[in-house]
Amino acid sequence: MKAHPSTHSLLALAAAALLTGAGGAWAQDLTPKGASPATIAANKAFAAGRNFSSAQETDFATRGFIAAMDDLQIKDAKGNIVFDAAPLNAIQGDAPETVNPSLWESAKLTAKHGLFKLADGIYQVRNYDIENMTLVAGKSGWIVIDPMMSAEAAKAAIELANKHLGSKPITAVVYSHTHVDHFGGARGIVDEADVKAGKVRVIAPDGFMENAIAENVLAGNGMTRRAQYQFGSAVPIGAKGPVGAGVGAALSLGTIGLIPPTDVVGKTGQQLTVDGVRIVFQMAPNTEAPSEFMFYFPELKTLFWAEDVNKTMHNIYTLRGTKVRDALSWSKYINQLLDLFPDAELAVGAHTWPTWGNQNIRTQLTYQRDMYRFIHDQALFLANQGKKMDDLANATFYPKALQENFSTRGYYSSLSQNLRGVYNFYLGYYDGNPATLHRYAPAETSRRYVADLGGAAAVLEKGRNHFAAGDYRWTAELVNHLVMADPQNMEARALQADALEQMAYQVETAVWRNEFLAAAAELRQGVRPLRLSTQGPDLLRAMTPEMVFDLLAVRLNHEKADGLNVGINFSFTDSGDKFALELSNSVLNNTRGRVLKNAQVSLTLSTMAFMRMTVGQVPLPDLLKAGDVKLEGDPKALGAVFANLEAPNPMFNIVTP
Repeated sequence: MKAHPSTHSLLALAAAALLTGAGGAWAQDLTPKGASPATIAANKAFAAGRNFSSAQETDFATRGFIAAMDDLQIKDAKGNIVFDAAPLNAIQGDAPETVNPSLWESAKLTAKHGLFKLADGIYQVRNYDIENMTLVAGKSGWIVIDPMMSAEAAKAAIELANKHLGSKPITAVVYSHTHVDHFGGARGIVDEADVKAGKVRVIAPDGFMENAIAENVLAGNGMTRRAQYQFGSAVPIGAKGPVGAGVGAALSLGTIGLIPPTDVVGKTGQQLTVDGVRIVFQMAPNTEAPSEFMFYFPELKTLFWAEDVNKTMHNIYTLRGTKVRDALSWSKYINQLLDLFPDAELAVGAHTWPTWGNQNIRTQLTYQRDMYRFIHDQALFLANQGKKMDDLANATFYPKALQENFSTRGYYSSLSQNLRGVYNFYLGYYDGNPATLHRYAPAETSRRYVADLGGAAAVLEKGRNHFAAGDYRWTAELVNHLVMADPQNMEARALQADALEQMAYQVETAVWRNEFLAAAAELRQGVRPLRLSTQGPDLLRAMTPEMVFDLLAVRLNHEKADGLNVGINFSFTDSGDKFALELSNSVLNNTRGRVLKNAQVSLTLSTMAFMRMTVGQVPLPDLLKAGDVKLEGDPKALGAVFANLEAPNPMFNIVTP
């Protein structure tokens, strides 16, 4: 497999192309472009006769504004910019030619940043991260709901609140669900020593720790890399870049942590009194997250609907990858809310902005319920007629009322994406046509397409003709084969980038725009390192030994380990647990409670020593010398396992092989 060229090698390749006479307009120009005539016409046609702005939502998104941060750049201890809110101030006025006019109206509202008063004793800090921090006044301090994604952003948010509302201690933190942007900033506002001392409660839904770690660690590397595309994190915000993510402004790129919960809620109707404030919970597992709850403050008549209700269509399937969500259950949990808390006068979410007024809340719940139910039922209606996944991707019918309601438009996800998500939830990736069952790998498929189409020059000519005709979707698909067949072909990369860029300028869904723009940037500039990771030390420390063994198993190079048979016993002195680690048939199994009679090596150690050896990468001889580990048997057996573990590349190629 060819390595992705660096930025320097890309420049060298472009120069070589010019020297050999191979350069054309695309080879010479690797810069972002403006909107083409076809894109300008498409956006005008999209807007014709329609009004995407909403006076009510504009009021809700700006109501109660108190102040913005004085310094719009949040920085870490090393001076790196974690979040820059300054570019958000330029997202106002009429839509530029390079942004879909409907998306621009949504982006203007998610660009509103600062501290907001929602009601007496309820405040929110919005758009200094992808997620909002909500503050509820208790008898002695703040109850903080969802402390943002990074410690630096959370610290800046609480400092903004303290500056304008007066300093108060934090008495409780609530994690609404398991996605990292809803718990990662906890250490920026809370000292774990206070949690352990009982001064601060941390409340989460049942299954929180298991699901938070499984999602962000086992598949975390692939998901994080893909998230860079979903959120356009490497591309500057602006008229030719990201204009938000549909549910918020942008990701913060700071320090991610995790403080384990002290209180776990597992039943709908369960109540807690937190710092004098009564909270009633509704469980909503396997909806937007595998572990999630919504909750109600009866005395405040305030509903927190987490991320299950938004001012946009959410994801049944996310582009970064996560487990596909259950659209049917999602719609039913929203439906249940209508009966559980019928007297709510204020509804607050983890993203976007609040809704005021009982009837407005019930209307939004109805629209959101019907949206997810329609997506579920329509996908299966089409699938049961024999429609393939790509047919669902191009289905266009969407109920008129849902098209016209602000909260059910596709700013964060899309009908195309979600219909396919439901199809995959029930039927998987295979479309039932045996011709698609045994395809070649992408690069090999592309080489064959290019050859059968007459070679690189012929593909480029056809691609340029389609681009000139404004058919950017087909240009991107066609030229992608040439890029995958020969990633060093700079003319192909430039043309592919230009096509994806025009697609970005036309699309209504923010994360699709970000995907297209991120791909265009990497085609032009190469892969550049980005400070974004969900696998912080807190998540690794919070793993149980069994989770660590599972992580080791997915990092095993199975080809190198083929033919090896190794048995290792682990005995943990602090917990009393025993594990058998068995390498056989090129897989690494772990079993709690099993002791191998014929193990080649046995280790006796504490959980902390185990974590230092595996996660902390402290050499085993150092641990043996310090007396932290006792070893019996052949230490070479450990090498047979650990020498064949490989850390994944955090910046693997996406748009090139």
